[in-house]
Amino acid sequence: MFFAVSDSSIYPVLRRLKKQQLVTTYDHSYHGRNRRYYKITAAGSTELHTIAKEWWSFSNKINELMGEENG
Repeated sequence: MFFAVSDSSIYPVLRRLKKQQLVTTYDHSYHGRNRRYYKITAAGSTELHTIAKEWWSFSNKINELMGEENG
C-alpha cells in the first residue's frame, strides 16, 4: 500500500536529513537540467536500522494487543 506525498512535504524532510548528516547530496545534469540526488550515509543507514527495529517492535506489540498473529 502506498500513499501520495507532495513535494512540499518531502523536501523539508530531506533538508533536515542532510543537516543531520544522514544523507548527502550531489547535483548532476540530466537532459539539460540540473537534478539533485540524495544518498544515505553510514550514519543514516544506522539510524534507519534503529528506527526500523523500533517500528517492528511497536508494531508487533500492537498486533499482540489486538489479538493478531505476528508477521
